[in-house]
Amino acid sequence: MALKATIFRADLSISDMARNYYHDHSVTIARHPSENDERMMVRLLAFALHAGDALVFGDKIGNEDEPDLWSKDPTGAIDLWIDVGQPEEKQVRKACGKARQVAVYAYSGHAVPVWWSQARSGLERLRNLTVVSLPPEAVTELATLAQRTMALQCTIQDGQVWVTGGSRTVQIELRTLMRPAW
Repeated sequence: MALKATIFRADLSISDMARNYYHDHSVTIARHPSENDERMMVRLLAFALHAGDALVFGDKIGNEDEPDLWSKDPTGAIDLWIDVGQPEEKQVRKACGKARQVAVYAYSGHAVPVWWSQARSGLERLRNLTVVSLPPEAVTELATLAQRTMALQCTIQDGQVWVTGGSRTVQIELRTLMRPAW
């Protein structure tokens, strides 16, 4: 018998100073049995960083043809494709061919510099790609906020993110490894 996803719900209040985006979102996140709290919370962080009416969680686990999150325009064209972790270079190139913008949020401690040193030369020529590295300590702390039902406040300003759940606040410094070349 196959294991089923665990459902998490988050009431997310987002204050993004850079985008002038101030909205509340109620999101449902299906955490696959093979996914840990860190990965799930990085997906939620990516949602907060790109939140909008069209942004939805994809069915990435076991399906390389879908991102972790994405948004489409009214015609069905993909505006934004978001992956978390260290995707293979081939997958990132394929995503860049399908979407107007692609963002990768790399995490997992010492694995990120190794992944980036191997993937960088192949990815640098992609003109619609953003790659952001997340500090491992912050991702570990972020995972401690994971609960089946969460109420989180997310403040985004000047490359810094503060995620507050209850009496605990986690500060995350976004380290941009690559920006779009437009």
